[in-house]
Amino acid sequence: MRIPIYQIDAFTDEKFKGNPAAVCPLEKWIDNDLMQSIAAENNLAETAFFVKKGKDYELKWFTPKAEIDLCGHATLAAAYVIFTYLDESQMNVKFHTKSGILEVSRDRELLTMTFPAREGEKCEAPEALIRGLGKEPIETYLSRDYLAVFESEQDLLDLELNMEELKKLDAFGVIATAKGKESDFASRFFAPKAGVDEDPVTGSAHCTLVPYWKKVLNKSEFTALQLSERGGMLYCEELGDKVKLSGEAVAYLEGYIHV
Repeated sequence: MRIPIYQIDAFTDEKFKGNPAAVCPLEKWIDNDLMQSIAAENNLAETAFFVKKGKDYELKWFTPKAEIDLCGHATLAAAYVIFTYLDESQMNVKFHTKSGILEVSRDRELLTMTFPAREGEKCEAPEALIRGLGKEPIETYLSRDYLAVFESEQDLLDLELNMEELKKLDAFGVIATAKGKESDFASRFFAPKAGVDEDPVTGSAHCTLVPYWKKVLNKSEFTALQLSERGGMLYCEELGDKVKLSGEAVAYLEGYIHV
């Protein structure tokens, strides 16, 4: 079997920046175990697989260790592949996913996704979270992920990480955030249980970040910087029960997998 594969750098307009995702268009669904093996072999934060469904597409995401319910950068990458390689006339695409229907539109180089909002509930910081980040946050919330709020961008850069402690938490991942210097807010994201110690740029984390920062900053539109080594910029808008996440993408690789 020969499967097309593309590697796309998402939430950036530069190669070797942003968050790389593998994208595999399929004619029909293959076995989940095979998709998981391909994702493990790719060893990227996420590999996306999609199948045409009428005018829309079904979409799945896999980390090197597990299938997940929502991924921003791999959705952006999948839409980029459709718009660039499969149907250049399309301006909008709908994906049917475990998190419902996700829409992506394009305006020249800028791609905009509409995702469900995931507001966190305030909670006490677990000891494993404090030990895992090496510093106690000033506030902690829980949605799919723990949201740990700090005073400054420098606090985010100075975290002393212990991934074994973060693996003990009863959540998919950990978002660390603070008010930005040159953006509205900054963040980092960790998901060691899913095989991703630090994710370069995490669209799905902004489903929780945007509702939080709307309350703090009393505004609905944001620039958001993810402070990973590769780095990435998102443009976000709060829409009540949904959020809009926009960014650019560039192609790095195209080829075939032989399985």
